[in-house]
Amino acid sequence: MARIHHLGRSSDHPALADAIASFLGGIATANTARAYATALRALAAEFGDRTPLEVLEGEAGVDRLAAWFTHRWGGAAPATFNARLDALGSACAWWRRQGWLTSDPLRRIQRRARTPDRTPDRTRALPRADIGALLNRPALALRERTLWRLLYESAARAEEVLALDAGDLDLRNRRAKVRRKGGAVDVIVWRTPTARLLPRLLDGRRTGPVFLTDRRARVALPPADLDPASGRARLSYRRAAELFEHATAALPGGPWTLHQLRHSALTHAAEDGANTSTLLAYSGHTSVASLARYARVSPEALARWQESRDPAARRR
Repeated sequence: MARIHHLGRSSDHPALADAIASFLGGIATANTARAYATALRALAAEFGDRTPLEVLEGEAGVDRLAAWFTHRWGGAAPATFNARLDALGSACAWWRRQGWLTSDPLRRIQRRARTPDRTPDRTRALPRADIGALLNRPALALRERTLWRLLYESAARAEEVLALDAGDLDLRNRRAKVRRKGGAVDVIVWRTPTARLLPRLLDGRRTGPVFLTDRRARVALPPADLDPASGRARLSYRRAAELFEHATAALPGGPWTLHQLRHSALTHAAEDGANTSTLLAYSGHTSVASLARYARVSPEALARWQESRDPAARRR
């Protein structure tokens, strides 16, 4: 005859870190788990890893959660704000199904409406001087300096660069193999500043992701997303984007997006006279139509070109 074991109160209300690990462990997609982990780890850092999950319930818990979340992501773009809220909402819904929560701790936090952009933005390329000032900040961390400069010099998508492993790099020839959008394998190249930074970042590593998190992974991840020596995980797109937005929030037109580094690189290459074939290889696009919205010269470059053709200007 089967024996029935009665679980104690600690099992009914697990610690926050254990509840998070259980939730993330049931997510089959590694990218989704990494995306959700950003918000959940911040939650654990605020309330404490060993705090019982039930602390999120009750009026005090709900108020504290709403105040923390609004302070933590209130200044982010609506898409980021909603993504973090969705991550917490998915976890809370799962915890309720386990019987660990009885109510919705997020009930005082409202999703933010996204304003539709119905007109094409033709000014997304960033001025060269502004990019240079950002990349040359004295206090900029080595990982961010390397990542942002590589994105700008290679014009690659952030997802492509973050997926790089140390073995993908050909440091001697300043190039790397990437898997483009759609699955095609392609090559990206970079210049001297990135070539000087990458060996410093790798610090002798020959395996594992090029760009790593600051700390060891706290959830189970595929071996391909871990550095075997340190146990640190591959830096996620969401975390990389969050850091970039934070660093550029006070800059002209800020906060910027990682995608603007790619957009700017292609625009600046077009301004420097790169032909269509070169721009297609540089961007990884397969059609001129897709490339056209990126390789659009800036108003300042257009003014300089027009001035160079002005007969009156040449006579001065």
